[in-house]
Amino acid sequence: MSKANNAGFTCENKLPEYYSSDIADFWQQGAFASFSGVDQLSIEYAVFLHKTLARKCLVISPGRCEGYLKYKELCFDWFNQGFNIFIIDHRGQGLSERVLDNRDKGYVENFQYYIDDLATFIETIVYPHCDVGGTINKPYILAHSMGGAIVARYLQDYPKTIQAAVLSSPMFGFNSGAMPKVAAETVVKLAAKLNHCLSDSPWYFFGQKNYCEVAFTHNRLTHSPLRLGLFNELYSQTPALQLGGVTIQWLTESLRALETLFSKLDQIITPTLVIQAGSDKVVCNQAQTAFCQQLQQVQPLACASGSPLVITGAYHELFFERDIYRQPALTAAAKWFEQHTPA
Repeated sequence: MSKANNAGFTCENKLPEYYSSDIADFWQQGAFASFSGVDQLSIEYAVFLHKTLARKCLVISPGRCEGYLKYKELCFDWFNQGFNIFIIDHRGQGLSERVLDNRDKGYVENFQYYIDDLATFIETIVYPHCDVGGTINKPYILAHSMGGAIVARYLQDYPKTIQAAVLSSPMFGFNSGAMPKVAAETVVKLAAKLNHCLSDSPWYFFGQKNYCEVAFTHNRLTHSPLRLGLFNELYSQTPALQLGGVTIQWLTESLRALETLFSKLDQIITPTLVIQAGSDKVVCNQAQTAFCQQLQQVQPLACASGSPLVITGAYHELFFERDIYRQPALTAAAKWFEQHTPA
């Protein structure tokens, strides 16, 4: 079997070989740098540019716990689709700066800071490469999980900056298991009050802890032992990437951001495709469906189908799944971008 399928995306059975050859060579072409985000926090990013200028630009917004080093295969795939690649490490994760003494705690002071960082990244790093002969070719954007929530809020605040968006397993709601949504949110609010009253340090939410490698048999992210193994190996070899569970503050800010998202859906005018992992056990699929239905009602052109594209049986991390789930997701994203290419 070839290393890539007919759509040009890498295949799982050749991935170990590819990592040490083609992907490694590709990665050496990248430019790796940082900029100052909100409160002068150092935000890391990577850029991969084609030698010719007349290329499409793709911004990648990773999910929680992730950084650009985890996305080597995905960056390689999209670069081979003809895109210049721009990928950001959100504050508090990846190689970007963290603000707490305990680096493992998933924390953000204000969810809006994620959005403001992304806006700075797109305006100062991405857009200069989208100017072709004095004409701006607006970039496309691809996002996963928490990165999808950040991008959706960004599209509300900056409605005319992105050509088209694809959101994979976006974090539009949390999977609280058997606990009703209202009860779960009440628990978060009570925990926040308790944390505020008893300590100046952000607490982990109940059951959350420092980074611990997840065995394949217990993971809820992917059916691919190979891709999960590469992820675990990367984080073992690069401890700076490791991130543990979420703090009460992170949950509080995320819930507030999602409330804002759903209250201002009419501000999203960018053509947006939501790709849903059918067997997702991390985020709430019902919230993704509600997002699409409600967006279609207020902005039909932004979400013409009125429903997510469901990859049946897939776990949360569609971009790191088995090929039978990953390839359809990537192919759908490529078709969406092609469909919304300016004449």
